[in-house]
Amino acid sequence: MATYDLSHPLQTGMQTYPGDPDVSLAPHADFDADGYRVTALSLGSHTGTHVDAPSHTEPDGKTLGDFPLDTFRFDAQVVDVRHGARASIDVRDLPTATDADLLVFHTGWDDHWGTDRYRDHPYLTAAAAEWCVEHDYHVATDALNVDPTPSPNASEEEPSGFGAHHALLGAGRLVYENLTGLERLPSRVELHAYPLALDADGAPVRAVAVTPE
Repeated sequence: MATYDLSHPLQTGMQTYPGDPDVSLAPHADFDADGYRVTALSLGSHTGTHVDAPSHTEPDGKTLGDFPLDTFRFDAQVVDVRHGARASIDVRDLPTATDADLLVFHTGWDDHWGTDRYRDHPYLTAAAAEWCVEHDYHVATDALNVDPTPSPNASEEEPSGFGAHHALLGAGRLVYENLTGLERLPSRVELHAYPLALDADGAPVRAVAVTPE
């Protein structure tokens, strides 16, 4: 059995969605003054590799605490959609329906993590998101957002708002964002991606893929 960590480490100043809280890790106690160490953390619920609960975008959506713990362990199919900057991922790009319960979209955009270019990632169309709902999939991506992220490079033809989020979260699905290292994986994996014990609209996760070898 092989395991693969698909998570960005939490670090001070790490990249976040535009307008989200800054991330800070700072010493609160240290050995010289206190005889032990404690780190103070400040971050948003959608920091780094994280999961979106339906309440993220839906007024009456479920919070993370509404989901049984085993919901966050998936039979996942990895989908190669390395189409380039701000490319749409549409229904034509999706696989034939399988018995997996999570589609993991490998955009390759984690290569740009920590740069302005990271905002110019591929994104799901609302139609592709609706197809995922119709076929009972949760969704994950190695990009900042399943919808287009505002950027100076955005075109007028791109959808605005959160169409993919609304389609997925509005149907009670989970959305994972900011995975990394998907190029190491086979097409089918077992994915464990448990959130912090936080009954909220989202939370950072430690996403780990498990394969037979």
